[in-house]
Amino acid sequence: MRVFLFCIAATSVFAQLSSDQKSIDFQNLAAVYDKNYAPYEWKRDTQGFDLLDLTKWLNRAQATKNDLEFYDLMSEYVASLNDAHSVYVVPSSYSVRLGFTGDIYDGKVLIDSIDRTLLAAGKYPFQIGDELVSVDGRGVEDLIIGFSRYGIAANPSSTRRNAVSRILTRSQSRIARVVELGDTAAVQIRRQSGDLESYTIQWTKSGLPLLSVGPVPVPKAAAQRAALEDADYMAPLRRLQNIALPDPSTVLNNGATAPVFAMPAGFVQRLGRGAADEFFSGTFESGGFKIGFIRIPSFIPRSTANALTQFSSEIAYFQANTDGLVIDDMRNPGGSVSYCNALLQWLMPSRFRTIPFEVRANSTWVQSFSASLTSAQAQGAEKWIQDLLGDIYYSLVTANRENRGRTGPIPLDGVTIDRDPMTDGTGKILSYSKPIMVLVDEFSASGGDYFPATIQDNGRGLLFGMRTMGAGGSVSGYLAGIYSEGSTNVTESLMIRKNPIVSQEYPTAPYVENIGVRPEIVNDYMTKDNLLRNGRAFVDAFSAAIAAHIEKTR
Repeated sequence: MRVFLFCIAATSVFAQLSSDQKSIDFQNLAAVYDKNYAPYEWKRDTQGFDLLDLTKWLNRAQATKNDLEFYDLMSEYVASLNDAHSVYVVPSSYSVRLGFTGDIYDGKVLIDSIDRTLLAAGKYPFQIGDELVSVDGRGVEDLIIGFSRYGIAANPSSTRRNAVSRILTRSQSRIARVVELGDTAAVQIRRQSGDLESYTIQWTKSGLPLLSVGPVPVPKAAAQRAALEDADYMAPLRRLQNIALPDPSTVLNNGATAPVFAMPAGFVQRLGRGAADEFFSGTFESGGFKIGFIRIPSFIPRSTANALTQFSSEIAYFQANTDGLVIDDMRNPGGSVSYCNALLQWLMPSRFRTIPFEVRANSTWVQSFSASLTSAQAQGAEKWIQDLLGDIYYSLVTANRENRGRTGPIPLDGVTIDRDPMTDGTGKILSYSKPIMVLVDEFSASGGDYFPATIQDNGRGLLFGMRTMGAGGSVSGYLAGIYSEGSTNVTESLMIRKNPIVSQEYPTAPYVENIGVRPEIVNDYMTKDNLLRNGRAFVDAFSAAIAAHIEKTR
């Protein structure tokens, strides 16, 4: 109730933040990153952005004309990190949408879904596959450039695609000045016939707009911090294990149970129809082989226990009945380190290396893990939990005392970086032992990066698709400004791969951040043909590739 009343007050009071309040809040935002941001040196050296160089930013903050402009500047500062995990969030529930979505196919922005409850075909006859040309007189390329900073996604392709989604669906939590939009948008669409058509489309609006927060709003720091703290000894560990995008994209089927493409003819579906199904799975034939298929929509299942039961059951079936397995990790926004590693154990028939993390070694983490270790010992927690908490605490203390920004590479859900495959009580290996292939794309993010990186680092199977997003660390939320009451999500660790990765865009480094995970077989789903034929060309290609991989390994 208090939050609701505050929002009402914020929309009805037009006084603005004072110059001093803006300066204090901007420095508070920078301080949050100064203390907690793990990839500071990486961003400084590869992106050319030093988050501690504040002179020009503070001058610009002083020059902002109103609170919305100030929010926009805060967002721009965080976007300059080019970090998919790190976003600035305006305290608003307001959003608008045009009733259709688009994405970049063959280099053009094409419509890929239409809400016919909002846009009746009689009045708006454009179809999936038609090209978006302009909105309110601005060409689509100009719009993509302008909206890119509201959709930063660690690599250029992901960012451009995110920007397209922001053009058509705009949230004030990310775009402060969206409240300045009129009631309608002038939209130009090129039909597949070549005809250029113009439409006036009503923005569908929801939520409560935020117009200003000055001059002295009611602080919400206590409530925000309470939401981030947890008395139980596993709380700091769960926080570090969070490898999920804080603001998942609206691209088609992102985080959805079903894949974005239609399965091949003859596909026999097993999971994916029921409300309790955590996966989409089944079998199909290719090249004379029986292929298993399972889609992992995210690493945040509705029920972890149910998900692990289903996954183990599917793996047992596939082990007994298939020649190879395709795992769909496309459009996966991530989730939990421990859940991700639990699934990987079912796919690794021999000892394997997980992805460790270098953690930002600040005093807050030292205190958190000190308290957690003491609590775990007092409550008689399992030995491995006490050992894990103790190891992380020691790593944090050591790095902190040596004035290093980060710890060395440490595991976050077990006492060793290397893990054993899944076995039964007699020691029999239960993990899938046959050839596998993992489908990846630009929206395989965070945990969706972690999963294929582990597969690749251990030489377990082939990756098929496009370079992953490159959201390579764990993420936590913070209050960022007592007066403006925004918040921000901060990357607090870096995933460290087995070997340094060579790429054209970045210095050779063992990071997932920005570099992403590069597939052995490159195949881009984002073509007009795949859009209009439900991914048939893409499905034919990966079906042939897994059959060839099975043949080669025999």
